[in-house]
Formats: sequence, C-alpha cells, structure tokens
Amino acid sequence: MTTTILIADDHQLLRQGLATLLREQKDWEVVGEAASGEEAVHLAAALKPEVAVIDVEMPGIGGVEAARGIRSASPATRIVALSMYADTYYRERMRSAGASAYVLKNHAIDELVGAIRSVLQGEHYLSSAQTQREPIASRRSARVDKDELSARERDVLRMLAEGKRMTEIADTLAISLKTVETYRARLMNKLGIDNLSGLVRFAIRAGIVSSED
Repeated sequence: MTTTILIADDHQLLRQGLATLLREQKDWEVVGEAASGEEAVHLAAALKPEVAVIDVEMPGIGGVEAARGIRSASPATRIVALSMYADTYYRERMRSAGASAYVLKNHAIDELVGAIRSVLQGEHYLSSAQTQREPIASRRSARVDKDELSARERDVLRMLAEGKRMTEIADTLAISLKTVETYRARLMNKLGIDNLSGLVRFAIRAGIVSSED
C-alpha cells in the first residue's frame, strides 16, 4: 500500500530535494508540495495525505498554525515538524499543535525517513540531538516568535521599541499603566527576553520596527 506524503517548506530547492529523496523509499509517494503554511493547509484538506512534513518557519501563518490547520482539515494526517531550531520552545509549540515528530534540518535524510516510519506506526519521534544530555546551542526565530504574539502585544512591543514611555503607551492605547506593565512582562516571558534592549533587538529582527527609526 502506498504512503502519501505532503511536504511544506518555503525553500524550493530544499523542498524539491526532500521530495526526490523520499520518493526513493519503496511505496512512498509525495503527492503535494507547499511553499507556505496556507498552501500546506489547503493541500492537506484536498489530498488527505497520510503524512505532512512541514517546516516550522514559513511565511504566512507559519508551521505552528499550519499544523493546527492540517489537524483540523485532515485529522488522520500525521505531522512531522522539520526545523533548523533545536530550542525546546518550538518543539513544544509544534507538539501542542499536533506534530508527532520533530526533526532538525541539519541531520541526515535517514533521520527524517526514520521519523516518518515512526509516526506511521503511531509513535512519536524526537530528533536525536534533542535526546542528548548536553546543552544544545540554538537560536530563536523572530519570524516564528512574532506569529505567537497578539495584535495588542505587537502594538505594545512596537511602541516600547520606538522608545515611548509606559505612560505614553497607556494613553495611546487607552489602557492602564498596570496593563502596559503586564503586556511587557508577558512579552518578555513569551520571547525568553529579560530586558528592554533585548525586546528592541527582537522587534528589529522581526520587522516590527526598522533599525533606522
């Protein structure tokens, strides 16, 4: 019986390369390729693949929201998250969104194949690097983290990064000073940042403000 697979990654060469390699597996068929989270959800709804391999960091809705959308549109589809980030934050976000496996991009194709075989058997799979006891040097993705912020949180972050005082932000948004402080604390907690300069740097990397402002 043929196993149907959907691949979602905004890097065309990587996506096509993965498709070629996965097609070498006996009885595996790549039935669709998506370049964005929205396209991945649309194709999953139409094709109902057995497995969806989706990049955590994609334009548009991103991998976390795409995973939720796929689980809603095609509940039987098993999701394998593909990521360049070893940070457990992303692994947990994808797990909570419905992913059964988390594989790092810098690992061999054999690991992705193994992850797919595991989820097809109803098992969960964690990239071997994340099972090691040694700490893993990893980066946080501004694009992915930005998607996790609400519109109001982005507004507060933008104004903080622009150098506005807390009282100015409260007046502009018609909220209390305490509420602004709560938003700032929530931003630091969500983003894993413990100071204002870190929030400013994140806002620049995420494109929320310009470095020239």
